[in-house]
Amino acid sequence: MANRHANTIADELEDMILDGTFADNDRLDEVQLAKRFSVSRTPIREALQRLTQAGLVELIPRRGAFVRQPGAIELIEMFEVMAELEAASARFAAMRMTDAALDELNAANGKCMKAMQERDADSYYRENERFHHIIYAQSGNSFLEAEAKRLHRRLKPFRRLQLRLRGRLRQSMSEHESILEALTNGDPDMAAKVTRQHVAVQGEKFHHLIATLKIAAE
Repeated sequence: MANRHANTIADELEDMILDGTFADNDRLDEVQLAKRFSVSRTPIREALQRLTQAGLVELIPRRGAFVRQPGAIELIEMFEVMAELEAASARFAAMRMTDAALDELNAANGKCMKAMQERDADSYYRENERFHHIIYAQSGNSFLEAEAKRLHRRLKPFRRLQLRLRGRLRQSMSEHESILEALTNGDPDMAAKVTRQHVAVQGEKFHHLIATLKIAAE
C-alpha cells in the first residue's frame, strides 16, 4: 500500500513541478507534503527518491529536497540520445527477437490500444513502457538495455506528460504499428528508423506541452 501511495504522490508531484506549481530550486518539505497528501513521511520519502532518480529533485545532505528543472537544451540532448539508444535497440531486436517476445510485444500493444480507446493516458504510458522495455531486452545487448532503461527512467516524467496532448495517443499507436511491422518483418534499418522517429517526436511534443502549461498558468 505504501508503494502505491508513493507512486501516486510521485506522479502528482511530477505534474506540479512540470506545470510550475513548484518552481526550480523550491524546497520540498517532507512534513508539509505529508500534510498535503494526508500520509506519513515514509511514502513522501519514497516519492522524492523516485523523483530524484528522474532528475526532477535533488537531495542535498542536511538541507533537504529541492526541485531541479532541467533546461530546454538538456532535455533536447537527452531526447536525442534516447532516440539513438531506442533505434539501436530496435535494430538489434529486429535481428534477434524471439517469436515469444514478439507475441508479448503484440500483447502490450493491444493493451496500449485499449488505453487509447478509453483515453487513459496514464494506463497507456504503463503499457507503452512495457512495450519499449521488451524491445530493449530483445536487443540481446545487456549494456545497451541497461543504458536505455536508465535514460528511459530519467525521461519518464516528460514521456508520460506528452501523452496528454490532444491526438498524441492515436499518433503514438500509429507509430507503434510501424515499429511492430518492421520487427515482425525482421527489417533492422526500418525498425531503427521508425523507432528513432517515434522517440524524437516525443521530445517535440513535450516542448509543445510545456508551452501549453505555461499559457494555462498565466
